[in-house]
Amino acid sequence: MVALGGGRGLSSSLSALRLLAVECTAVVSVADDGSSSGRLRAELGILPPGDFRKALVALASRDTAGQEMAALFEHRFAAGETLAGHAVGNLVLAGLFESLGDPLAALARASTMVGARGTVLPMAGEPLELVGRVGGVLVRGQAALARTPGRIDELYLEPPGTAASPEAVEAIRAADAVVLGPGSWFTSVLPHLVLPDLAKAVAGSRVVLVLNLASGPGETAGMTAADHVAALARLAPEVRPAVVLADPSVLGGTVGHERLRREAESRGGRLVVAPVAGPAGGSEHDAPSLAAALRSVLATLLGPDFESTT
Repeated sequence: MVALGGGRGLSSSLSALRLLAVECTAVVSVADDGSSSGRLRAELGILPPGDFRKALVALASRDTAGQEMAALFEHRFAAGETLAGHAVGNLVLAGLFESLGDPLAALARASTMVGARGTVLPMAGEPLELVGRVGGVLVRGQAALARTPGRIDELYLEPPGTAASPEAVEAIRAADAVVLGPGSWFTSVLPHLVLPDLAKAVAGSRVVLVLNLASGPGETAGMTAADHVAALARLAPEVRPAVVLADPSVLGGTVGHERLRREAESRGGRLVVAPVAGPAGGSEHDAPSLAAALRSVLATLLGPDFESTT
């Protein structure tokens, strides 16, 4: 299995997948330019480390050593002129990127440190700038784009012509299925599909599209579940999910349910509605519930061999 995304959304899908008996690879966005990641990226010229940190923590060993290291990675300094706001894991990754000079080697070393059950890869070997056209205006940078209200009609990455990570492309081609989403739709999920090599690999895979539990302010304000699928069709028309997975809370009644079903089927897939939210609601998926839904979906897509392993 390969999961694509960034931030808390990717962490949610990885937390669910690690509950299944699958070989899991995370392909992580490298366009983050906000908060601690943005500062380290600007100062050191490295890949933004924050989304890698979150993926590593989600895949960390559940033994005492792994959880202690994961907790340390997540610790964020509250004081200090230069340290305030930085997560320890971001600084560790920055040190590994610089000292080893190879992002793949650095991520492998960090994976060993937390006892990660799975592999973490960058979607490209260099930091990229995300650019979107909103209402005819170009907005540069992931953080700025995430805050900007209005329909995003165009999305691309700079510098142009950047190649996707060969290891990420190969992982997707070798995967039995790809999980796309949840996460910030235009700034964490869809950027993977702007890189032609990555989009082509995803288009040739069995894709499970996991929809968000809520539309947030800024980039997805006012968007329905069906609007999210339509945005995927508009910006990455070659990617046709086999399954669109949605929590009942996002359907928006009978009319919204029907529109979402039509959007899924217009892409050649089917809609699966399953409870994947936590008992208290909110915007984050419940790992055991999402794992149960993915187990059912993957059993249908992959057949009895998958069921026998999980």
